[in-house]
Amino acid sequence: MSSVLSAQNLSKSYGGHRVVDGISLSLNKGECFGLLGPNGAGKTTTLRLLLGLIIPDGGELSLLDHPVPQQAREARLRVGVVPQMDNLDPDFTVTENLLVYGRYFGLKDAELRARLPDLLEFANLTNKRDARVPTLSGGMKRRLTLARALVNDPEVIFLDEPTTGLDPQARHLIWQRLRELTARGKTLLLTTHFMDEAERLCHRLAVMDNGRIISQGTPRELIAQNIEPQVVEVFGEFAADWAHNHAARHAQRFEVSGESVFCYTDDAQPLLQELQKLPELRYLHRPANLEDVFLKLTGREMRE
Repeated sequence: MSSVLSAQNLSKSYGGHRVVDGISLSLNKGECFGLLGPNGAGKTTTLRLLLGLIIPDGGELSLLDHPVPQQAREARLRVGVVPQMDNLDPDFTVTENLLVYGRYFGLKDAELRARLPDLLEFANLTNKRDARVPTLSGGMKRRLTLARALVNDPEVIFLDEPTTGLDPQARHLIWQRLRELTARGKTLLLTTHFMDEAERLCHRLAVMDNGRIISQGTPRELIAQNIEPQVVEVFGEFAADWAHNHAARHAQRFEVSGESVFCYTDDAQPLLQELQKLPELRYLHRPANLEDVFLKLTGREMRE
């Protein structure tokens, strides 16, 4: 597959602190690539480097065959961006937001107006074309921000936590639209804190922490490489005491978090048989998922 973005050994420091520490990644045409990491991992700085908005201290970067940051402006003409926070103009209608944004790319009004019906339909906002931004729901604003990122028909789209703060219905609609984009050959770079979102949408992922990429691969590869296949979650006031005395007999590994215990194992049956005899404990048996991988690689402690 052809690479539309290639970064080699990128680094960036602020005040003597290495925020991005020698990362390398590439995006293939038509894929959704996920960049995951806790707060402070360096994701936002990485996105700004990839877009040519800041100059790296070291490394090489190419976006759509343009060296960045030297030809970042030329590359960005073929890129769409969905920022973490909506920055729509509240004084404009839905249509006016799309028209004004398109002019930044040098597009003529006639060309923009020809694109409007498809953009509005894609965002499910046709009936809101004349509504002003303050009257829109959170999900509508997010869909408008996505439509705005497509106004220049970009080849690559950067999405920074596109579904944060949305209800399940709005999230699923955004997911559907993102799948449609990759089906049309668009390339997506997605950051998200929702591991189920990353697992559903991303063809490949990179997990980032402390400025470095610590693991890369498909969701299935990351799960297979980093975590036992089965997980038993045990809940209750006495779960921690039970775990310290008994969990190691039936699980390859376990973690205690408050009143919950996470037991990781290749075969959950012996553990489930024991738990069936302990009515004071509640438990859930499930396959390992990307969130288990993320927590193992980056830890369970809160990041501020």
